[in-house]
Amino acid sequence: MNDEKNELKRGLQARHLNMIALGGSIGTGIFLAMGDTLNQAGPGGALVAYGLIGIMVYFLITSLGEMATHMPISGSFSSYATKFIDPALGFALGWNYWYNWAITIAAEMVAGSLIMKYWFPHVSGFVWSIIFLAIIVGLNVLSSKAYGESEYWFAGIKVFTVLVFLLIGVLMILGVINAGSDVGFHNYTIADGPFHGGIKSIFAIFLIAGFSFQGTELIGVAAGESENPEKTIPKAIKSVFWRILIFYLGTIIILGAIIPFTKAGVSTSPFTMVFQKVGIAQAASLMNAIILTSVLSAGNSGMYASSRMLYSMAKEGMAPKIFAKTNKRGVPVNALIITTIVASACFLTGIFAESTVYVWLVAASGLAGFIAWVGIAICHYRFRKAYIYQGKDLKDLKYQSKFYPLGPIMALLMCIIIILGQGYSCIKPEGIDFNGLIASYIGIPLFVVLYVWYKVKHKTKVIPLAEVDLEYHEEIENTEDNATVIKTENSLA
Repeated sequence: MNDEKNELKRGLQARHLNMIALGGSIGTGIFLAMGDTLNQAGPGGALVAYGLIGIMVYFLITSLGEMATHMPISGSFSSYATKFIDPALGFALGWNYWYNWAITIAAEMVAGSLIMKYWFPHVSGFVWSIIFLAIIVGLNVLSSKAYGESEYWFAGIKVFTVLVFLLIGVLMILGVINAGSDVGFHNYTIADGPFHGGIKSIFAIFLIAGFSFQGTELIGVAAGESENPEKTIPKAIKSVFWRILIFYLGTIIILGAIIPFTKAGVSTSPFTMVFQKVGIAQAASLMNAIILTSVLSAGNSGMYASSRMLYSMAKEGMAPKIFAKTNKRGVPVNALIITTIVASACFLTGIFAESTVYVWLVAASGLAGFIAWVGIAICHYRFRKAYIYQGKDLKDLKYQSKFYPLGPIMALLMCIIIILGQGYSCIKPEGIDFNGLIASYIGIPLFVVLYVWYKVKHKTKVIPLAEVDLEYHEEIENTEDNATVIKTENSLA
């Protein structure tokens, strides 16, 4: 078999990386859930919760950036755990992440079909879901560059929408656009604002806000197919953090001033409410179209991330070797096919067993993103310890996380708080919702089972610092279509 058939290609440019990381964090969390967030905690509580999560995400992506710049591989934190800590941890993280995104694809197919009912109430949602899946698979089958280009435009639409909203919001608050006397920062102090519900509400929003930023770790997976990762990854990470904070915190500040938090909710997008206030025709249709873009973007990224993770695990012997095969465009087609089959099966379960099996499938993936973040924090801590222990000079790192060891430790603690706090809403004055409590935490025993099974079967141990494999060897050659081929020769420690 030709080596070319087993390697990815570096087709992602700097602009693609920027938008992949940025687009991964801007979705329904900002367009839909923000109204409910304001209603629960008030503008002050929402700002505190999202600000704390924003700091945690910064620590995580700088930690990931340091490792991804030094070792740009598609296996990302799964491969890092295998090389820096224990192969059993890498195995559990990889399968956990793959499964999470496969379920996400199914969930986005369902969401997309629901949005289309707004315009086409008599067309079966099943039809739209099939069309959306075909689009997502088609974009991913073409090449990594096709994925990057489509995500660039998907994310670009979302970013443009938020920027327009921020501009209109500022003009409304300043009185340049007349929106009535009920617009202004006095809305912060109505009722018991700005901190409606106190510490309890801030904690509840803190848990929800974590989900809004899921997807920022995609930059680590995309590093394996990015052109010139030593330059593009640090650049993307530096720009993304500030943009995310401006978008999320700016949106909360402006929404809190325009819409009284007592009137905000989840039934209507707060963006729609603001656009309607300034008389934009068909505001609801416009926002539905943008939310549909977010759904397609999430599904597109999910297909990319899960297929690359499965490919990397197959290369490392942690998944069947058939999934390590790529076509002439460097796309891991077999990994893409099995991910599509699993996502479709989950989607069909959502139709035929919506209130039983599907609920548990979605619940099982609920904590997967946070478990991945815990993995990133631990991997970075261990990477830096081994790097220093082996006598290497930190100046040789192309990108350094400024806040080590505080960054990964703080991120780890905050992720653990989010994971442990997931069952918080199930404990009510009238009693404990045990079904909800089990659903909140089911992801943890599933992860532990994966870890223990691999550890017992392969008798793996924690790798001593002296034996941690920090080397990354890459041989680059040009193929017939002038694309750069990745040939990774990392040996597993």
